[in-house]
Formats: sequence, C-alpha cells, structure tokens
Amino acid sequence: MKIGAVDLFCGIGGLTYGLQKAGIDVVAGIDSDPSCEFAYVENNHSRFINEGVEDVEGIEIRNLLRACEIKVLVGCAPCQPFSNHQRDKQNRKKYRYWGLLNEFARIITEVKPQIVSMENVPQLQNEAVFNTFVTVLRSMQYHITYDVVNASDYGVPQRRRRLILLASRLGQIRLVEPRHPDHKTVVEDVLKELPPLAAGEIDKADKLHCASALTDINLLRIQASKPGGTWRDWPEELRLECHKAKSGKTYVSVYGRMNWDDVAPTITTQFFNYGTGRFGHPEQDRAITLREGAILQSFPREYKFISEYNKVYVKRTAKHIGNAVPPKLGEIVGESILENIREWQSRNGA
Repeated sequence: MKIGAVDLFCGIGGLTYGLQKAGIDVVAGIDSDPSCEFAYVENNHSRFINEGVEDVEGIEIRNLLRACEIKVLVGCAPCQPFSNHQRDKQNRKKYRYWGLLNEFARIITEVKPQIVSMENVPQLQNEAVFNTFVTVLRSMQYHITYDVVNASDYGVPQRRRRLILLASRLGQIRLVEPRHPDHKTVVEDVLKELPPLAAGEIDKADKLHCASALTDINLLRIQASKPGGTWRDWPEELRLECHKAKSGKTYVSVYGRMNWDDVAPTITTQFFNYGTGRFGHPEQDRAITLREGAILQSFPREYKFISEYNKVYVKRTAKHIGNAVPPKLGEIVGESILENIREWQSRNGA
C-alpha cells in the first residue's frame, strides 16, 4: 500500500526530513519562499513547488498524490501572528499569515486526504481560526486529537513547546508516547565535539559553523556570564539600562549562556545573536553558530542549508532554521501516522 504526503509550508524541509526518516514518502513540498528550495531538495530529494498556499488548488495536490492509496497532508502554517514573541498583538490580523490556516482547511476539503497533521505554537489553540479549522475537520468525519508537547520529550535537545494536531479518517489517531520520558538529550550530547571558535570566527571545514562577532562590551559580558546564569552575575558597570528598569528585571535569560547538562532554550530566528536570549555558548565566549542552532533543532550535522558555492546569509539562514519543524518531531509525527495506518489495516484485514 503506497503512502504519500505533501508538505504545505515546507520551508527547508524539517518536517519532510522527519516524515521520510519514519518511512513516509513526501512527494512534494510547497512554500512561497524560493530561498528554501536548495535545502529542501538537496536533503530530501523531493520536489519543491514555489507557490503560496493561498494559490494552491486541490486538484494540484490530488495529481501529486494520484499514485498513492493513502494520502497525507501535513503543514506548519507560519506562526508569527500567534506567537508570544508577537509584539503587535493588537494588529496581528494585518499579517497575511493570519488566514493561511483557513487556506489549509480549504485544501483539505478539496483533496480529502485520509490523514492530516498540523504543527504550530501552543497559543494557536486559543484563536477562533483554530476552532474553525477543527470544525471543518469534524464536519468531514475526521477523528481528531491535538495537544501541546515539549520537543525535548522526543529527543530534541531543546525546550520547545508545540501544538500538534493529528486527524484521520481511518480511525482514532494519537501521537506516540516518548520512548525514554526520563532521559533528555542535552546540549553537551550534541555540541561538545564541534570545533571551538572565537567570536567572529568561521570553521574552515564548515562555513555554517560561524560565530557572530561581539562588541568589546558584549565580550566582557559573556566572559562574566555563568552557564545557566543571568545578567545579575555581571558587575554593575556591564549591565544595560533596561536591566535596571523594573520592566527589564524579568528578562533574566537575555545575554545568558546555555548549560552543557540541560536542553537548549527554544531556538528562535535570532539565535545567532548573543543579546536575544540564552544563546551564549556554554563554554566559549560567543553566541552559538548557525550549525549549532541547526543541530539543536535536531537537523543532522551534514544537513546542507546552502550550496557550497554560495555566500552565507546569516539572518536568512537563521530564519530558515528557527522557523523549521525539528526533524525529530517530524519523525514522531510520521511514526504516529504509520501506527494509525497499521491499526486500520489490522481492523480491515488489509
């Protein structure tokens, strides 16, 4: 029985990579950002379609999946309007992303895949657009389950809470349980063996292992920082004015170092910048590199984000990495889908 999937909002392929590792053939990924194409195709050997999801027609997806007996539609609509990091909360609906979950629902009604998966930030479940999405699935007789999980429970070396929805027309579906709930993969497990770097230095063997330069005062700040500590560990003269203000006293992780023996904080699109979170290396006096951020997202070390002939655009690459679905979480979604299919086959003697 041939199982095939299409990955909407595929980005650089984190979800696709995980699904394929689980054993699900992803026949195509669709994304409006053409700069994602190289990484998506190079690592997943799947077709990349540069198209906005709002322009995708159901017949296009059906044609991609026409040889598949079990059709799967997955996606992670951009989460910017729903994220806690969204500062302009009063005007969130001005973002074109706001309606993309409705477009996802429209495509589902046109394609009628047997299985659907959607991943996003936990805050989405409090929005009317999510309730509408669930209502559409229920009207089509999908069995639905959704919950907020921490990616660190599934082997991702990062504290990352995500909303995972699974829906199936084949019967009850659920996310598989963590295999080793008491064991976390920590920063030391995945970063300790990478070559050491100074701030502003690039590894000659891997141009994505590149550390952002630091100003003189930020170099003094990271030198005064303890793993897992806060800016309160610094001498008074190194503290910022915002730290002295009442409103700034709660942001204790900013300018912090990671701990070797703990999971990383949530990898955002700004993880390469020492001053945007607890993104200081546990030991070396610098922020983590693009490669280290990708590894903390659970991408394999050999994952290629750009051509060897191209220049590294740090902000763009960091955005791709920070917005990606961690591949290990994608693999868990894939395993959950396959378990649902096996249960359906067992009930029906297939």
